[in-house]
Amino acid sequence: MALSMSPAEADAAIQAMSSQINRYAELLVTKGAAVRPGQELVVQAPVECADFARRVVRAAYAARAGHVTVIWHDDVMTRLEYENVGLPYFEHTPSWKKEQLNSLAEKGASFLFLEGSDPAALQGIDPAKPAAASRSRNAECKQFRDGMDFGRNVWCIAGVPVESWAAKVFPDAPRREALYRLWVAILQVARADNDDPQAAWETHNATFEKNKRILNEGAFDALRYESTNGTSFTVGLNKGHIWEGGSSRTVGGTVFFPNIPTEEVFTSPDRLRADGVVHSVMPLVHQGQIIDDFWLRFEGGKVVEYDAREGLDVLRQIIETDEHSCRLGECALISKNTPIRETGLLFYDTLYDENASCHLALGMGFPECIEGGYDMSPAELEKSGINRSHTHVDFMIGADDLNVWGVAANGTETPIFINGQWAWEDEYSGNTW
Repeated sequence: MALSMSPAEADAAIQAMSSQINRYAELLVTKGAAVRPGQELVVQAPVECADFARRVVRAAYAARAGHVTVIWHDDVMTRLEYENVGLPYFEHTPSWKKEQLNSLAEKGASFLFLEGSDPAALQGIDPAKPAAASRSRNAECKQFRDGMDFGRNVWCIAGVPVESWAAKVFPDAPRREALYRLWVAILQVARADNDDPQAAWETHNATFEKNKRILNEGAFDALRYESTNGTSFTVGLNKGHIWEGGSSRTVGGTVFFPNIPTEEVFTSPDRLRADGVVHSVMPLVHQGQIIDDFWLRFEGGKVVEYDAREGLDVLRQIIETDEHSCRLGECALISKNTPIRETGLLFYDTLYDENASCHLALGMGFPECIEGGYDMSPAELEKSGINRSHTHVDFMIGADDLNVWGVAANGTETPIFINGQWAWEDEYSGNTW
């Protein structure tokens, strides 16, 4: 049995990775947020990660950013607010916050969201409060939300470790050692544990092309999912749907990575066609609360029945966020043969866990996932089958034995996933692609 690190040894080990951590910060600025000379960069960061936020700011100015705005958040302060302030306060976004986010988006800012928090930070808090805050922000900060949803603003979500999160991922390690180990894992799965992460991401981006090509050429009418845990589900696909993955591109042509890490290819399904049952395979951490061992049953595209061993009230708040949050906005396919899955870790963070497992998302769909979507109005997108909602919540359904078939309009089925991996990864599938 390996000896535990002392706090001093763990801190020294983190310090020894300083150059790698700097390269990670540079990766997030140049590839993730794709900062251009003279542009505003907005960084949202946990106060515990001030050191890393400073590295990001230095990298941004080195990339000739015009200005960097940092918006701090803190788990303890957030919990205190929810404990002591009544629900009506959260049903509207303060005017100063609307002005801040909307004005930054209107001026063409790039947004970098650094995720790092206690997965159970809001355990026991009335889930209606964070749900109301999220709903009001998405509804009232319209320029901010539309800027990201309709390809006008660059945005990137990436992880940075904090002690409480690390302790959840590595519960048997002392807290400082757990922090070190989480840093190692984050750098590894973000392909930032080498001398040239930016080149590694160019290579990684190219690997998405085959999967997207096969799925887009297939032009399937639906996907059918089956696994032995009880998932038995069919979801319709829209006419003219597009599979995306890897890098994204703004309407102005800027190439960026919305998620670092990312392993998925995804599309937005037909909001009115989803039938059957899906079972979760990983806990879902949503707004500081955990939902675990849950299932959803769909009819006609809508969740009509559901249950959870843990976090049922939180799951209910997601499904009832608004009129359309009970419908799907995304289906994503990820092979089990990916760096995140192969770590064997449960990260308790959707950014990481969703990239280890095929997943679905309740709520808002993606305009870029339908032909001409960026030029459509919200009403036109909805008519084309793209769901419209004030939320978007991913949940993982990718069991190791998951099989997925693409269903043509005439009912013919083509295997896409066999036992949790792409059919074309399976040497025994007999298919040629």
